[in-house]
Amino acid sequence: MWKSLRRPFWQYYASGRSKIAISSSKNNWKRSLPGLIISLVALVVVFSLIDLRKFGEAIQQADVRFLLLSILAEVLWLIVRSFVWRTLLQNKATYKDAFITINEGYLLNNILPFRLGEIGRAFLIGRKAHLDFWQVIPSILIERSLDLAIAVGLFLSTLPFVIGVTWAKQAAIGIGMIVLIGLGGLYLLARNRQWVLGWIDRAAERWALVKKLTGRRVVAFFDGLGIITDGRLFLRALSWEGLNWLVSMLQYYLCLRAFFADPSLLWVIFALGVGALGIAAPSSPGAIGVFEAVLVGALVVFGLDAAPATAFALSVHFISYIITALIGGYGLYKDGESLSSLYTRLGKMKSEGETSSQDG
Repeated sequence: MWKSLRRPFWQYYASGRSKIAISSSKNNWKRSLPGLIISLVALVVVFSLIDLRKFGEAIQQADVRFLLLSILAEVLWLIVRSFVWRTLLQNKATYKDAFITINEGYLLNNILPFRLGEIGRAFLIGRKAHLDFWQVIPSILIERSLDLAIAVGLFLSTLPFVIGVTWAKQAAIGIGMIVLIGLGGLYLLARNRQWVLGWIDRAAERWALVKKLTGRRVVAFFDGLGIITDGRLFLRALSWEGLNWLVSMLQYYLCLRAFFADPSLLWVIFALGVGALGIAAPSSPGAIGVFEAVLVGALVVFGLDAAPATAFALSVHFISYIITALIGGYGLYKDGESLSSLYTRLGKMKSEGETSSQDG
């Protein structure tokens, strides 16, 4: 029904605004060019520094048993991750919808620029759970902030045992401070909801631009922030988040074990922390190249051979791609969505600030 009701609009959009859409698409890819170059350079650097013969041997000699176990660990990670997000959504979506949608978001992040997958899953879960787009956004902001905080913690906790990376300590501390300030700001906003909304209402009466930019989306945003002031629910989200990172450690250990006889827990924790921080850098969709480069760099610090380290990094990335592609692709198929239509829709939402995931 939704498609039939909206068909005239899309026909109009395709015919009357085709030049604008084409121009916007070209501009998007121009803006993504620096990230693509960074990814390409990272891949070239990694493969120029390794012995390709040793790399081939590492792939051939990999212990398939541990690779299969790491695939199961990846699925378990996604299962727990969905519990994290559903809790941050204040249980306003079913677990099935959260699980399918988070995989759809990761699939979109892997193939579309500008991390449109985050906007995509907010849009998709909004339609499924009948939530406002701006009500979902705080859950993703909080989720990513917690990820960064834990990644910084892992990095700093292992840094004293690692030689030659003292320059990164200040950077990690800086990122950690920004994350804590951001979470603190969200908490203050949530605790002072009525005062902030009153101030926005008064500003909207004076300035038309403020009225245009706020409206019901602000109320929806504060509804999404409610998780921060609900101590019991937020503690539950933190517990799921902690378990999620423990599963990540298990997956990294299993995948490392496929290429190294006796991987150290220190290698696992340091690589996990560095990898999580590294993908925040500008790159192509899915952090191709950059993710591999930071993981290999993290392991080479311990004196490990770069060839099997590269095989490990590529394996971790490939497993993640395949699992999210299968589950996310199934979800998009069931939702009746195509990548091209979603990219157009999400690009429009990103550029024009569409206020809701609800149609009509």
